Amino acid sequence: MNKSTTVLVILVAYLLINLCLGIRASRKSAEEHADKGFLSNYFAGSRSMGGVVLAMTLVATYTSASSFLGGPGLASSFGMSWSWVAGVQIGAAFLTLGVLGKKFAMVARRTNAVTINDYLRARYKSPAVVIICGVAMVIFFTTQMIAQFIGGATLLQTVTGLPYWAGLILFGAVVIIYTSVGGFKAVVTTDTIQGIVMSCGTFLLLFFVIHNAGGMENIVSALDAGNPGWDLMGKGEYGAEIASLRPGALISFWVLVGVAVLGLPQTAVRCMGFKDTESMHKAMIYGTVVIGILMIGMHLAGTLAYPLLPAEGLPSTDQVIPYVVMEYMPAWAAGFFLAAPLAAVMSTIDSLLILASATIIKDIYLHYIKKVPLGTAAVNNPEYDEAFDKVPKYSFALTAAIGIIGCALAFNPPDVIVWINLFAFGGLEATFFWPIIGGLYWKKGNDKACLASVICGLATFIFFNRVKILPLGIHEIIVGLIVGGIAYFLVGQLTAGEPDREMIEKCF
Repeated sequence: MNKSTTVLVILVAYLLINLCLGIRASRKSAEEHADKGFLSNYFAGSRSMGGVVLAMTLVATYTSASSFLGGPGLASSFGMSWSWVAGVQIGAAFLTLGVLGKKFAMVARRTNAVTINDYLRARYKSPAVVIICGVAMVIFFTTQMIAQFIGGATLLQTVTGLPYWAGLILFGAVVIIYTSVGGFKAVVTTDTIQGIVMSCGTFLLLFFVIHNAGGMENIVSALDAGNPGWDLMGKGEYGAEIASLRPGALISFWVLVGVAVLGLPQTAVRCMGFKDTESMHKAMIYGTVVIGILMIGMHLAGTLAYPLLPAEGLPSTDQVIPYVVMEYMPAWAAGFFLAAPLAAVMSTIDSLLILASATIIKDIYLHYIKKVPLGTAAVNNPEYDEAFDKVPKYSFALTAAIGIIGCALAFNPPDVIVWINLFAFGGLEATFFWPIIGGLYWKKGNDKACLASVICGLATFIFFNRVKILPLGIHEIIVGLIVGGIAYFLVGQLTAGEPDREMIEKCF
């Protein structure tokens, strides 16, 4: 059995293990928490996450193909500059849980919210807010899923020789099946496995890169000769496109993948599903340690891998890590490591899938199409029973359909997946940052302020994304957040009236 075949067998086995464990965990949770109902089980895992699971699902959701392929690939070209820039992401779990965790969890329990749009509905009491935010969420989630499907298929193609389309179908089918059938519990269970695999895989890659390059002294000498300035900013080979790392670009990146992650629905929703405060505190520590290992380790490995790359270069920076793994790691180690980026891709897709499905089924179908009452008003209500009889079937089908659409759109991929992922990141942050943060901490924030923030912030982000006129390497997310914030607080101040007493009691 040659190396590519061995790696393929390991990766397929890993995919199938995730499939089986995810479905098994979901069924066990449904039996244990049958009294919580289908929606709570399928979309929120019955709020039963402990510290380790919460930390790992946050890490696995936050990391993606960019963390293992795109980012380290760029680091091989741009040197340590890209490595330490990526380090700002280390605080993502600590920041998310510290700012959102406890308050979000309390509000979610008071309002029986299991999705971000559930929270927005209870906080702003506006169908327009829920529908606009829901549509934006589905669009940007689909965009981000495309990047992840591309990453998974490219990985399988590069390391096993499978045709791109075959790798895409194999990888996509497994993720779509276990997410559709298993729901949130399957997602967090597989995320926990994937977080462990990603951490171990990072150490493996670092070891074999340093070992095969002849140790740190030889690596530094080779970098000095072949990529001058690698310790600050390298030459930018292999066709990578990046703005120079000027202050504007650095600040933009730190905001995009640092502070503004508070506006990512896929991470914020994790704050609704943990068991208790102790679990949250443990997750803040565990999550910070694991993200630190992944971000520092992977980008450092990318930088140090430069001497191992072919003199003629590679077609894309996305191929740097797979090339190093297949050329310089034994088959067993290569298979285990390559499960790590595959895990990162899977964990991002499954989280996006379950939230996109929840947005359409729970936030739009039940509330605004069927218009059935939720909560105590639904007891012994025939319309409620009739609608909810169909919810499980619709949820399974819709989750699968969204996944299939994202997978299909990935059949004709662009070269650099990191930029697709960052665009989706920015769009979600421009949409949700102020509605979430302002909604949690500013009582005057109302539906008009929320709509103004979403429309102005998102329109500004998209405009400057398409028209590249910002100076000093400033990313469009900076302008989008500034404009969105001004709109939120200005409109909120101008339209502030008597606060809704029920909203204040539940949300503050």
